[in-house]
Amino acid sequence: MYKHLFKLIWNKRRQNFLFLSEILISFLVVFAVFSYLTYYYKNYIKPLGFDYNRVWSVSYNGDRLSKNADSLGIFYTNLNKALQAMPEIEAVSFSSSNYPYSSSFISTGLTQGGKKFNNISDFNVGNDYQKVWSVKLVDGRWFTPEDLISKNKGIVINETFSKELFGTAKAAGKLIGDFDDKNKFKIIGVVNDFKANGDFLPANNVMFSQLDTTNLKWASTLLIKVRETAGASFESKLYKFMATTMRSAVEIQHVDEMRNAKNKETIIPMLLFIIVAGFLIINVALGLFGVLWYNINKRKGEIGLRRAIGASGVSVSTQMVLESLILATISVLIGCFFAVQFPLLNVFDIASSVYLIAILLSVLFIYTLVIACSLYPGRQAAAIHPAVALHED
Repeated sequence: MYKHLFKLIWNKRRQNFLFLSEILISFLVVFAVFSYLTYYYKNYIKPLGFDYNRVWSVSYNGDRLSKNADSLGIFYTNLNKALQAMPEIEAVSFSSSNYPYSSSFISTGLTQGGKKFNNISDFNVGNDYQKVWSVKLVDGRWFTPEDLISKNKGIVINETFSKELFGTAKAAGKLIGDFDDKNKFKIIGVVNDFKANGDFLPANNVMFSQLDTTNLKWASTLLIKVRETAGASFESKLYKFMATTMRSAVEIQHVDEMRNAKNKETIIPMLLFIIVAGFLIINVALGLFGVLWYNINKRKGEIGLRRAIGASGVSVSTQMVLESLILATISVLIGCFFAVQFPLLNVFDIASSVYLIAILLSVLFIYTLVIACSLYPGRQAAAIHPAVALHED
C-alpha cells in the first residue's frame, strides 16, 4: 500500500510541491514560536532568588552633600539610623543603581585558574541588602562591617556562578582574582540564583560587593523594605523627609510595579509574535484545506474507479489522510534538518534542550494540523458515489 502511495505522490510531485512548501514554512515558523515559548517558560519556572514584595526604591542626587569621606560616612550612618527608627520600615540598604528590575546594568570580570569570566553582574550593596530582598544563603555568610577592613575585599556570588568556578566544591573562603588578576577577592558567601532582569529572563552570574565610605558617594539609591502598614501617607512622609535631608529631588518607586513593567517588555513582543505567527498558521491551514479539496475534485475519476472495484469509503479516506501525512513527513524531515542546526551550532547561546523540546512540539503541531485539515476532505472523498464520479469523468 505504501509503495502505491509513494508512487502516486511522485507522479503528482508538481502538484504536491505547494503542499510541501506550506508545511515546511509552517514548521519553521512554529519552531521559532515554540523555541521562544520554551526558553521563556524554562526561565519563568525557576525561582527569583529574592522577595520583591513591599520593597521601595528611593533615588536621589547626592551632589550637594559634603565631599569629605568621613563627613559623608557619618551623614549616611545617621540617615540609615533615622530611617530604621521609622515604625513603617523593616530594613534599609544603600545600593548601586543596578538593583532588580531597574534599567541599569553594571558588569565586571573575574579571573579564576587563568580563565577569565566576563559580563558578571556587579551589585554594590549595603550590609542589610540581604534583609531587604530576603536573599537566602546556601553557603558562607553575608557582609559584616568588619569585612571593610579585611586584607582581601569580600564578595558574595550566586550559586550557578559558584558551580561554574569550583564545581561541587564549596566556594566560601576561596580567593578569586579581578579581571587582570592583580587583586584578590575573598568569597565569603554564596546565595541562590538572582533573576534581576525579569521573570522570563535567565539569572546572570552575579557578584555582590560591599559599599564602604569611599564609594558611598557614588551610591544614588536607597532600598527600603516597608511593613504591611505602610501606605500612601507614609510614602508622602518619606518623600518629604528624603527631599529635605538630601537637599535634592527624590523619586520613590515600588519594585513590584517595576517588575510588572519589566515583564511587559518581554510579554508584549512575544504576544505580537504569536499573533502574527497565528495568522500565518491559519492562512497555511486554509491553504492546505484548499489544496486537498482541489486534489479530491481532480481525482474524482480515480476515487470512483476504486470505489467501483470494491474499495470501502474508509480505505479511500485513509488513503487521502496517509498521503497528506507522508507529504508532511517529508517537509518535517527537511525542517528538522534546519532546526537541528540551532543546538549543534549553539545559536544565541541557548541551552540545546530548548531547541530539542521546540522541535518535538513543532513536529506534533504539524501532524495535528495536517490531520485536522485532511480529515474532512478525506470524508468527502469517501462519500463520492462511484457511478456519479465515473459519469462526470
